[in-house]
Amino acid sequence: MQKERHLGFEIRTLNNYVKRYVQSTKPIEFNESTGVHGWAIRYFYENRDKDIFQRDFEARFSIRRSTATNMLKLMEKNGIITRESVHYDARLKKIVLTDRAIEMHKKATKNIEMIENTLKKGITQQELDTFYNVVDKIKANLEVEE
Repeated sequence: MQKERHLGFEIRTLNNYVKRYVQSTKPIEFNESTGVHGWAIRYFYENRDKDIFQRDFEARFSIRRSTATNMLKLMEKNGIITRESVHYDARLKKIVLTDRAIEMHKKATKNIEMIENTLKKGITQQELDTFYNVVDKIKANLEVEE
């Protein structure tokens, strides 16, 4: 008889495995930057042709304002981003990557590709599509509960 599995436990376990694997790959040293900063840098890099504000960042990463504020302050302190005024609204400050962050992004992209290839090894495109579909449904379930 198969033991009952719990989705939350499986997700947490998978998260732990992924974290350990990512931490063990460390070919690129970011010093004060965390893995989450890497994903943030990628988001800002891919949207560098747009004005991105803190509220956009909060929405993209599904984080609360206080978490975003603390994270962006640390990124600014570490020379990863700057906040610049926009001409059309003096209250708004767009987030801009520094040259240092752009270099970090280029190096990290290679590392991310390697990690993604390892995670996807032996998994068909159809299985990936199903996985992403299930993940989207779980996110939607949790968003309704907030």
